[in-house]
Amino acid sequence: MARLELRTGSAEATREVGWALAGSLRRGDAVILTGELGAGKTTLVQGVARGLDIDDPVVSPTFTLVREYEGRLPVAHVDVYRLERVQDVVDLGLQELGTGDDVLLVEWGDVIEELLPADRLRIELTVADETDDRRIVVSATGWSWADRWGGLERALTPWSPGA
Repeated sequence: MARLELRTGSAEATREVGWALAGSLRRGDAVILTGELGAGKTTLVQGVARGLDIDDPVVSPTFTLVREYEGRLPVAHVDVYRLERVQDVVDLGLQELGTGDDVLLVEWGDVIEELLPADRLRIELTVADETDDRRIVVSATGWSWADRWGGLERALTPWSPGA
């Protein structure tokens, strides 16, 4: 598994990380977003959407569960925070979304990780105290990321500690 640690100091910098990440995404990719409430998961997705030329406003899908967007690549932005059982995820049809053409961005995805494709990115966001500083850990598993990892690493270099 490849792993990269990043730091951002503002919500806009977190969006910029998402924008840079978008350049490495392909149809059918699955991205798990983890972190406590307010850590910046939706903010990062807003940056991904910007990087994929999505013009619609991106908001948290907490109450709708899934929001779909059209851009350079289609995106399904999912929030499984409110789902109580694995059967709820199955009923939602998440497995079909993850095997299709959509880029699947799943907030709280660690809860259902075993239902998602083995080839995926995992992005963990943590808050540093009561500031806008974020620690973002990006890790990749699966063969499809092996050939993209170097490019992703270069794209995210501006946010690497010591860069």
